[in-house]
Amino acid sequence: MSEGCNKGFSSLFVILACLFVMFMLLSNIVAGKLMQVAGLVLPAAVILFPLTYLFGDLLTEVYGYRKSRLVIWVGFLCNALMAAISLAVIALPHPSFWSQQNAYATVLGMTPRLVAASLAAYWAGEFSNSVVLSVMKKLTGGRWLWTRTIGSTVIGQGVDTLIFITASFYGLVPGGVLIQMIVAQYVWKVAYEVVATPLTYLIVGWLKRVEQVDTFDWDVKYNPFRLEV
Repeated sequence: MSEGCNKGFSSLFVILACLFVMFMLLSNIVAGKLMQVAGLVLPAAVILFPLTYLFGDLLTEVYGYRKSRLVIWVGFLCNALMAAISLAVIALPHPSFWSQQNAYATVLGMTPRLVAASLAAYWAGEFSNSVVLSVMKKLTGGRWLWTRTIGSTVIGQGVDTLIFITASFYGLVPGGVLIQMIVAQYVWKVAYEVVATPLTYLIVGWLKRVEQVDTFDWDVKYNPFRLEV
């Protein structure tokens, strides 16, 4: 099993990359739906968005930081494009008999502030997650997978949640409510990763066997703006 960086893009890698981007985009679409769990009000995106971290873990653990970095940038650009297209379509003039404009705008519309918050949080959170997992893999010699999947999520989701909630709602809700929103979503996302750990072990083990690759980022520079693979 190779410890280097496989230069090619296998079918499984492409599938995982597509699933990563798909769940990220779907999370933004369903984020406007609120749900209540154990007395906590949370956006419906919390049932999907943690999956992007799970797929991010798979990509970095098996294929390495370089390829994960490329997928993160693809997701960022897709997210920005979806937001721009949604805002443009909402702004198009509609016929008088079209009665669903407000509903359409409610579901797909995002203010420039929310778009900026979402993009900044995604970028910082995903790169934090990938770098932490990659570094921890080298430090542990590839052992104790659970320490780096959970550890990277603790950092990545912390960065993501703090940036998104603060940038989106600071000045709009009381300080106490803002802190509650940050803590509730953060705890939920980390718990999600912990519960998913057995599944992560199964998928990682299967991927490494099938792909015959187990990448260690020994010579990697963690500059997020370098896109070589």
